[in-house]
Amino acid sequence: MGNPMKIRAAAKDGVTEVKVLISHEMETGQRKDANGAVIPAWFITELVAKHGDKVVLQSEFGTAVSKNPYLAFKFKGGAKGDKVSVSWKDNKGDSRTDEAVVN
Repeated sequence: MGNPMKIRAAAKDGVTEVKVLISHEMETGQRKDANGAVIPAWFITELVAKHGDKVVLQSEFGTAVSKNPYLAFKFKGGAKGDKVSVSWKDNKGDSRTDEAVVN
């Protein structure tokens, strides 16, 4: 679904910093279109980031998160060449997983 996430991961001094830009409309279900009809809610409900097979971030999202959310976080460990993956699911049942190599 949608465009791939833009993920950047860099390791320095035993800490890996991850930056993620997620392409998602994130509709609240409270806005109306030009004809006055309510635009149905459509938002990410959960997000998981992994370093290899280890979960390093698990989060629940809701309607208060903006369109195309940006997320940045750090975790201990990680080295250049390791893989970091980010997965999300939304309230319509869509999901996406993308990965990046740590620099």
